[in-house]
Amino acid sequence: MESAFTYTESELVQGLKAKDQKVFGYLYDRYSPALYGVALKVLNDEGNANDVLQEVFLKIWRNIDRYDESKGRLFTWMLNITRNSAIDTLRSKAHKMDQKIQDIGDDVHLYTGNLTVHPSVDHLGLSKVLEKLTKEQRIIIDLAYYKGCTQEEISKVLEIPLGTVKTRMRNAIIQLRNLLKLV
Repeated sequence: MESAFTYTESELVQGLKAKDQKVFGYLYDRYSPALYGVALKVLNDEGNANDVLQEVFLKIWRNIDRYDESKGRLFTWMLNITRNSAIDTLRSKAHKMDQKIQDIGDDVHLYTGNLTVHPSVDHLGLSKVLEKLTKEQRIIIDLAYYKGCTQEEISKVLEIPLGTVKTRMRNAIIQLRNLLKLV
């Protein structure tokens, strides 16, 4: 559903709070590719990313009254819902996999189809912005944002002090904020 109208962020929020389906359709058309890209980046599975995207828009529709404009932009709020939902899915899937470990035996040789690797989708163009960070900052942002690691977990994974992780993350966020202002 493509809409010819454009809305300001304030109009979008007011329309969503009024449960205006036309505004919701516009929101979906405009932001679903970007949110899908984030879900796909976290999950690396198109089916699960589609499921998460549907869940995210349901959450947006049902919980728009919880959105506080003073705490950030609407897109940032939606992005956080998407990221958190994808990480929840990833964690629940991992939990299920732990419980369903099966012996595959010799069946591994029966598969004759082609293995495909889906390229990650970057609808936001964030990859170009992230390239401007130092390698250390990119790694920390990737672990924190896409893998859902805490700062303590990042410290253990990279074997660097927690204070260094916090400093690098803070500097990366400041630099990203400045770079995104220019976009």
